[in-house]
Amino acid sequence: MHKILIVEDEEAIRLGLVDLLEIEGYEIAVAVDGEEAMEKVRQFLPHLVILDLMLPKVSGYDVCRYIRKTFPQTFIMMLTAKNEEINKIQGLEIGADDYVTKPFSVFELMARLKSMLRRVSQDTVPAPTTPDILEFHDVRIDFRKYEASRGGKPMELSAKEFQILKYLSTRRGEVVTREDLLQAIWGYSIENMPTTRTVDNQIVKLRQKIEADTENPLIIKSVRGVGYKFDPPEAGK
Repeated sequence: MHKILIVEDEEAIRLGLVDLLEIEGYEIAVAVDGEEAMEKVRQFLPHLVILDLMLPKVSGYDVCRYIRKTFPQTFIMMLTAKNEEINKIQGLEIGADDYVTKPFSVFELMARLKSMLRRVSQDTVPAPTTPDILEFHDVRIDFRKYEASRGGKPMELSAKEFQILKYLSTRRGEVVTREDLLQAIWGYSIENMPTTRTVDNQIVKLRQKIEADTENPLIIKSVRGVGYKFDPPEAGK
């Protein structure tokens, strides 16, 4: 079953889309602002996102950039106001696949949506996978139960530390920038991004819990001037 995330702050439009798409047999999730949208994308892993550009907290443009960067094969259909040609152009330039204008035709929306999802059927969207259980060295993380242990003994991790490990585990071996973490974990947009020291401080605390030697980390490695790389040895090694 294809999964669709609806990101729309206007209740009437949002509920109408939910009813329409559920009748068609799609699995649906919703978000009412840009911050919630980025969190739902990470959790729900939709095949397609119907994205309003004018959103509270984080703009639809920033949500679009985030999806395209982090989940490049997820389809994005923009919802734009009538006659806002510049919005359509900007949205397509930053990675949206298609758009419909409000008020939109239900038949037109469904035709475009089904056209995109037929391409999913031919090549299933490979979203970053998050393991339920993550093991490395003598550390074991259970993301379902939010439990962690080291050397067989319970270990206290904050919700933010679980989120960081969960996100990094989907990008194992890749260099993840501080800005990427600020957007993915903290929900900041490009316009209101704080100092990247926020990330550094959190990584320091996390290393104190999972690294044998914080001065020479083997699990979360620093990439000078860029960010961090999660590439730990396999469990038991």
